Amino acid sequence: MHASISSKANPHELEPLNTPLTRLLGIRFPVIQAPIGSFSCPALVAAVSEAGGLGMLALSWDSLASCREKIAATQATTKAPFGINLVLEWDQMDRLNASLDAGVKIVSFFWGDASRYIARVHEAAARAMVIVGSVEEARRAADAGADAIVCQGFEAGGHVRGVAGSIALTPAVVDAVAPVPVVAAGGFADGRGLAAALALGASGVWMGTRFSASAESLAHLEFKKRLMNSGESDTQHLCLFDGGWPSAPHRVLRNSTVDAWNSAGQPKPGSRPKEAEVIGHSASGKKILRYDDTPPVAGMSGDWEACALYAGQSTALIHEIKPAAAIVRDIVREARRTISLLARIDCE
Repeated sequence: MHASISSKANPHELEPLNTPLTRLLGIRFPVIQAPIGSFSCPALVAAVSEAGGLGMLALSWDSLASCREKIAATQATTKAPFGINLVLEWDQMDRLNASLDAGVKIVSFFWGDASRYIARVHEAAARAMVIVGSVEEARRAADAGADAIVCQGFEAGGHVRGVAGSIALTPAVVDAVAPVPVVAAGGFADGRGLAAALALGASGVWMGTRFSASAESLAHLEFKKRLMNSGESDTQHLCLFDGGWPSAPHRVLRNSTVDAWNSAGQPKPGSRPKEAEVIGHSASGKKILRYDDTPPVAGMSGDWEACALYAGQSTALIHEIKPAAAIVRDIVREARRTISLLARIDCE
């Protein structure tokens, strides 16, 4: 286990939980808030980073002006490290340059070859993280110079890169890319998960669903409540909500849209139930179609339940909507307790 843990915890401020990841990124705890698309915002990112974890802004679909505004708002709230995420299904060099020029020092990439982007990140003396779904993809990212690898297991919510579960994928990626730090993603939502990730050789965890249900998340309140009342078997991995991002597998909570599609025999695009139906509008007035890749965000009107309810199999571990800082602290405290209990086990 690659962690250094002090036994004398300050009751007012948790002592750092040091791993190669925390040393690389300059953070206190190896807990990363996944970008979670339109649920992420400066308030959430800053809260996670202020608490000692690493907050991540999702900027893949923002205008350059919006990228700058969100980065500036985050910087105005915290001096702690935070990062941004860019999805490489589309060219992201302009957004990357704008972010680096604004002073961002940690960038994560998803869904494509990050090689040329990593080189640009390093030119700016910043750190590059790459999210992968297989050992082969991890090796390519490490060979391209990635400073850290995030291995995403099949259990993850939102858009899913890989096909293997986290417990199998994580140690395989750790072995393949050592000594590059590895972050485990997919199915992790509490301190026991962090302890398990460390035991598998990872240097930290990447959590999306847990932070979607945080107080600061921009997710619709009713969706947050739905997360609290869902179990590990209430999600489905599919390629259904493809409006805006075609042919990209994802995991969502089953809802009326998913159930109708399943009942119809899972027809292909063009013949799905209520294919072109407008189910709501964003706060800005933009139409939301039934099969759009748009999740239910606070301020939307219409049928939030019929939207893409991105969530991972860790929903069974979410029982409360809490401030992001409390989530980080609870994860760290539980991880310490778990590791302490494991250390007492007599294996002889």
